[in-house]
Amino acid sequence: MSGALAGRVALVTGGARGIGRAIAERLAADGAKLVVADPGVGIDGRGGEARLAQELAEKIGGAAFPRSIASPGAAEEAVGLAVQRFGGLDMLVNNAAILRDGFVFKLDPADFEDVLRVNLAAAFHLIRAATPVMRDQAKAERGGKPYGWGRIVNITSTAGLYGNFGQAAYAAAKAGLVGLTRVAAMDMARSGVTCNAVAPFAATRVTESIRPQNDAQAAYKARALKVPASAVADLVAHLAAPAGQTITGQVLGVRGKEVFAFAQMRPAARAVVGAGGMAVAIASIAPAFADLSTDLEAFNTEPVI
Repeated sequence: MSGALAGRVALVTGGARGIGRAIAERLAADGAKLVVADPGVGIDGRGGEARLAQELAEKIGGAAFPRSIASPGAAEEAVGLAVQRFGGLDMLVNNAAILRDGFVFKLDPADFEDVLRVNLAAAFHLIRAATPVMRDQAKAERGGKPYGWGRIVNITSTAGLYGNFGQAAYAAAKAGLVGLTRVAAMDMARSGVTCNAVAPFAATRVTESIRPQNDAQAAYKARALKVPASAVADLVAHLAAPAGQTITGQVLGVRGKEVFAFAQMRPAARAVVGAGGMAVAIASIAPAFADLSTDLEAFNTEPVI
């Protein structure tokens, strides 16, 4: 244990497996007290194994919240558990996600809504429940003056930045997390609470679920399955540490030893509609148009591990 996060309390959703587990274990190793929120559902959000969160909580000396947090009441309960058991809440990692794919002309609307509820709405509910606690802690100068412990990390995906075939629900939710991240960073800036989004590359159940449709996708999957989740945990731990205090409102990526800063949506070109009309104006900015490459194509290169 490094002790770098001693005295702090973190809540990690989807924290019993994969990337969430790696993050929870790393934060605990650095001295934080953990609430592991995970109902143990399958990648599609169905089923459930409550024992997974309980077993990890016992291993790291934390507390388990083995129920879905995709409702306002559950989010408040999870935050309340952190405050009751450990005296506060300094870090929130919104990692929980489910996946239900389907082309837009076939996707069941109920599946679309369920994915947004778990992947996006739950993150909002938790931020809504956690930020009043963090604001009060800032006023009380928890951990010192000024309050420098408040951290929110939203686990997004390159699918939400690039798009991918058949992932309307997942990509929409993950793109929504970027907007939520920006606003939370702005709303909490005066309290000294940072909020960032992290797009991870690692071997997970999501990676394993990829069904390659061609050789390029097969190569991507093979490469992705080599990348350890520990690298994502390293980035989150850095954002949680004192050095992360000046980083907020950013979209970062991590793939093994590679770290990325993603550009965010800003005008890439500008034209004024003149005598030539809209057609001429559009033609002048067309070179700045983004192509329709997927995230699998964009990152189908050998990772540095």
